[in-house]
Amino acid sequence: MSLKPRTVDFNATWTLLQETIHGVITLAHVPRPVWNDRFSDVYSLCVAHPEPMADRLYAETKLYLTNHVAKLLNEVLEGGDAHLVKNYFKYWTDYSIGARYLHSLYLYLNQQHIKTQKLSDAEIIYGGSDTAGEQMEIGELALEIWRSGMISPLGYKLVKLLLEAIDEDRLYHTTTLPIDAVKGTILSFVEVQTYKKKGQLQLYQELFEEPFLNSSGEHFKRDAARLLESKDVSLYMEKVIAKIDEELFRARKFLHPSSLPKITQRCETHMVAEHLLFLYSECKNMVQGERKQDLSNMYNLLKSVPNAMSVLVETVLDHIKSQGLVAVNNLQGESVHIHFVENLLEVYKKYRQLIQEVYKGDQNFMGALDKACSSVINYRPSDGRSPSRSPELLAKYCDTLLKKSTKGISESEVDEKLSQSIIIFKYIDDKDIFQKFYSRMLAKRLIHQQTQSMDAEEAMINRLKQACGYEFTNKLHRMFTDMSLSGDLNNRFSTFLKNDSIDLGITFNIHVLQAGAWPFGQSNVTSFALPQQLERSVQMFESFYHKRFNGRKLTWLHHLCQAELRLGYLKKPYLITMQTFQMAILLMFETTNSLTCGEIRDTLQLNNEQIQRYANSLVECKFLLADTEELSSNTSLRLNTEYSNKRTRFRITAAVQKETPQEVEHTMNSVEEDRKLYLQAAIVRIMKSRKVLKHNALIQEVCAQSKVSFAPSIPMIKKCIEALIDKQYIERTPHSSEEYSYVA
Repeated sequence: MSLKPRTVDFNATWTLLQETIHGVITLAHVPRPVWNDRFSDVYSLCVAHPEPMADRLYAETKLYLTNHVAKLLNEVLEGGDAHLVKNYFKYWTDYSIGARYLHSLYLYLNQQHIKTQKLSDAEIIYGGSDTAGEQMEIGELALEIWRSGMISPLGYKLVKLLLEAIDEDRLYHTTTLPIDAVKGTILSFVEVQTYKKKGQLQLYQELFEEPFLNSSGEHFKRDAARLLESKDVSLYMEKVIAKIDEELFRARKFLHPSSLPKITQRCETHMVAEHLLFLYSECKNMVQGERKQDLSNMYNLLKSVPNAMSVLVETVLDHIKSQGLVAVNNLQGESVHIHFVENLLEVYKKYRQLIQEVYKGDQNFMGALDKACSSVINYRPSDGRSPSRSPELLAKYCDTLLKKSTKGISESEVDEKLSQSIIIFKYIDDKDIFQKFYSRMLAKRLIHQQTQSMDAEEAMINRLKQACGYEFTNKLHRMFTDMSLSGDLNNRFSTFLKNDSIDLGITFNIHVLQAGAWPFGQSNVTSFALPQQLERSVQMFESFYHKRFNGRKLTWLHHLCQAELRLGYLKKPYLITMQTFQMAILLMFETTNSLTCGEIRDTLQLNNEQIQRYANSLVECKFLLADTEELSSNTSLRLNTEYSNKRTRFRITAAVQKETPQEVEHTMNSVEEDRKLYLQAAIVRIMKSRKVLKHNALIQEVCAQSKVSFAPSIPMIKKCIEALIDKQYIERTPHSSEEYSYVA
């Protein structure tokens, strides 16, 4: 076949072409040779000489399709309303397939004539020139003619019948109309506009979806009113969830996928959002009874409704808080700290698992768990002035686990419990109080060699460092360093004694500790007259130390020292580890069998409280016998020469290592002083950076910087500001008493 343009008889060619078009659009048999000839005829008309006939071909094709659809319309209407949907679907199925074939037949016209005149996709999407009067590709033209010639006159009647079919399916779970006809008819409203670059769903949404949603909304309202008559919230929620699932299934069966979220939303609006007060009426009972299935149903219904979850979240928060307070209130006995931490962890794990299981780990509920735990852990007594005991109790819990006295627990269990304790630690506001207590207890464990495992100690400090940063654990690390250096120092002291051929008569070991790293202030240092057996050892060490470290000052903390004392006056020898003051009291009985408390006090230069404490511990252990129950200055103490014990080697310092109320008070006072210094330093840093700052802005910045370690009170911050004004670090600006400036 020659591709050279030639003269074509349009009427003769169109007559042949029209027959083939009819066969194609009605899905009749069109032989391949005929198809090929008509394909060539389209080409010939488009390139005809002397004048191309593409526009005339387009016009005749459009007229033919318009007339064809008009005939189909009459045929659809002939069957009446009873067969309208079925007939429409039948003719649409044939026509839509035929339109695709016709589009292929007119390929040359589409590609070379129509497409070159069309607007680009970008111009169509973003609003280019006016598209009115623009020629469409033949496939698009066929669909547009169907829309205007078939859907426009039948649309509302079709939609009425379709909605009736869907309502019938709601009532009886089946329809008199074939499902494929209902679905095919509905989807035809989308398919007829698939050629559009934008607004493909517009016809579907306006013609069918909007009436369908309105009709469904009325149905949901009626269903909700019927279900509410039972006044059973659990049953209502189950029915609503079943209804939503049923509607989604129906939507998938009949509708375009874009309608699925809309029908769900409409159902939730009329059956959930409009009846929130009814659902909330049982919310508290469900939460308190921990009815998991009901709570899960309520969560699933409320999560999609804007702002509906807040009541459930608040109720869960209050419940966890009340359960937490019940778990930790009224705890008594020696193991309060153990019950406190483990009860809290039990509550935390229980409700964390419940949130994962029932609320799918929703962040709103995780936030409620965090708030509840924080409230319980930082709970203050009713007076509001006393600090929370959580930091102290958690520190004691860690101390109990890390001490050698821990029995019946494996190392892995200890490690797991310490790891879990960090959960409680993260919720504590006053982390600086925990740090004080923890460092005091760590110091005692290290000094009295009570540590179960140095690896466990370091692992715990690393956990604290991960939670709060290096600065928080800096002093704790330095305590470990001091213990290591003290070991080296003892070896050098031993070498020094050996080189000078000095025999002290006793084994003498010391720990040299940095005053800034260890939690022992000068206030703990008390007067004490060293027993003569120790004087030479102390003097020799001081001489050795000052030769090597010029300018350093040694302060002896005798109340923290301990000694191993061999008793040889009994029926069998005993080797006993005890506190220095206990040893000093026993050594006084080396030359006599009886002394009064007053004589011991005057000789050793101890105060009454210390004599009471340490002498009483020896009486309780039955090394000494007292002639009165209550020890006083005149109480006579005698050496118990009949003392007997199955063990020949043991320790009696445990009784005096316990934290006394005075030590707790001293720790709290120390925290208070540290906070004042911390806040003053923070204020100076902020003011140095900002130069001038309003009072409220300064308070906010100080609170933000301090929250890592503790939550400062506003009165304390104000006192620190006043102190810094007195020290002339900052001053009030001349034009406002509520504004401060930095004094350079």
